[in-house]
Amino acid sequence: MTTPSTQQPVNLIADIGGTNIRLALADINHSDKFTDLQTFRCADYDSLADVISQYIASKNLQDSQINACLAIACPVDDDLISMTNLPWQFSQQALKKQLGLKQLTLINDYTAIAMAIPLLKAEQKVQIGSGEATANKPISVCGPGTGLGVANLISVDNKWHCISGEGGHVDFAPVDAIEIEVLAYLKTKKSRVSYEQLLSGYGLEQIYQALMFIQHGKECDKLTAQEISANAINKYCAVCQQSLTIFCQVLGSFAGNLALTLNSQGGVYIAGGIVPRFIDYLKASQFRARFESKGRLSHIPKQAPTYVITEQQPGLLGAAAYILQS
Repeated sequence: MTTPSTQQPVNLIADIGGTNIRLALADINHSDKFTDLQTFRCADYDSLADVISQYIASKNLQDSQINACLAIACPVDDDLISMTNLPWQFSQQALKKQLGLKQLTLINDYTAIAMAIPLLKAEQKVQIGSGEATANKPISVCGPGTGLGVANLISVDNKWHCISGEGGHVDFAPVDAIEIEVLAYLKTKKSRVSYEQLLSGYGLEQIYQALMFIQHGKECDKLTAQEISANAINKYCAVCQQSLTIFCQVLGSFAGNLALTLNSQGGVYIAGGIVPRFIDYLKASQFRARFESKGRLSHIPKQAPTYVITEQQPGLLGAAAYILQS
């Protein structure tokens, strides 16, 4: 890589998770591109500063004016950052000073994913069912993964602004008789059941455990979410199929709730590491029917398209969009 001019700012972006950190450089001329991607294992480093310092040195950026936007999987409202899945704590101001950055911005990982959505091309997403996006209208995103992330985008003065929150933790509302039974089982384990208790990797496992108890009256051997989804796709296990079917239906209801809450005529997007593994299963399920089934207000979600994000690096793409828009 050619050493950048000391007069030209460099836009450093990062997607920081509990296992890996991905660092890259935003392309100032193309908001939907980044370069010099490099992945680091968090366990190999004592601190975030150590990782970023190594990247800066490897790209010969020590003498550059660096603006950094870091997407991180934890709250970022306070100066002191405590990572949820790593024993790392740091002050944002201290990190900026230690690395000699011109600017430093930390954003939540789902803010980054949301910011990536307006940049996605057709090959970076898959539409599920009907609906057509309306330009500059609100967009919602949810993502079953380790938990259930939720964020929303609104357009103000031709700029996208992310409204994040903890929407995955709202109360789970069963729709049919079997979901009521699943909720009753989960209530024996939890004092409160949120949508995240079903729409996550752990949630899929809990749906399976609930169905096994409902059908056999006793606790069963536990399967992982990956085993359940694989067994369902390959039709090896009827209970696994029913578990994944319920997962898709509940996801449809939840996504439809997001469409109603924000009138998300720009679309509702599904992110996270789970759903892209079974897109065909999702298409064949009642996901879209449940998304649209909202009584006398069904016309609102019927107009809104639903997509699964298949882009491999939405966090970096969104961090690039955020820093270049700023």
